[in-house]
Amino acid sequence: MISRRTVLLLTLAIASASGAFPALARSGAGPVRTLDTDNDGTVDLAEAKKAASAVFDRLDRDRDGTLDKRELAGRLSAKELDAADPDHDGTLTKNEYLAVVERRFNAANPDSDVTLDAKELSSAAGKALLRLLR
Repeated sequence: MISRRTVLLLTLAIASASGAFPALARSGAGPVRTLDTDNDGTVDLAEAKKAASAVFDRLDRDRDGTLDKRELAGRLSAKELDAADPDHDGTLTKNEYLAVVERRFNAANPDSDVTLDAKELSSAAGKALLRLLR
């Protein structure tokens, strides 16, 4: 026999998944809530770039205005770093880092609606973006 608690949990899970409680979905912890500074339940490019800028500043331990492979700490593969580094000096400036963020944001936004929701952020492309924002 199914307990009342199980029925309640299943009902809440189904209702939440169907979008019946959008405010509840927004209030949950996770990348959307962390990055969503305007509290609209999605992450736009400006919010992603703001977070990325803060991450860049935190990672730039030697304060030279660039991130090298060591400072990137696995956020980009060697191949990705090379592709993102137009002057091929082995480092990324903040503008180069933000350009990578923008490309990954666009890749995670297949519906081109200028925002990312929790589902888009949980995709492979969304996870790749999140690696740059943490």
